[in-house]
Amino acid sequence: MAKKDNHIIVAIHVTDRVKQASRVQAVLTKYGGYIKTRIGLHEAKGKAASPNGLILLELVGADNCSRNILKELNSVTGVEAKCVIFEH
Repeated sequence: MAKKDNHIIVAIHVTDRVKQASRVQAVLTKYGGYIKTRIGLHEAKGKAASPNGLILLELVGADNCSRNILKELNSVTGVEAKCVIFEH
């Protein structure tokens, strides 16, 4: 039986969405070919959105991609990214 690809989940916590959104988006665009699913969560407060946000990614492809995307995201001030890998 062939080994299936790992399920790679990346959680990104952004503490200042207004200032960091463009830098985070640039990293996500760079690795867009590896992103199967993207979910953005933030606290809605009527007209004023929360400055904090959480992005969840499901990645496909090589595990080294997850290391690279984590390194780049964590280099952005106010961003913390963590990864969970479910192996088969």
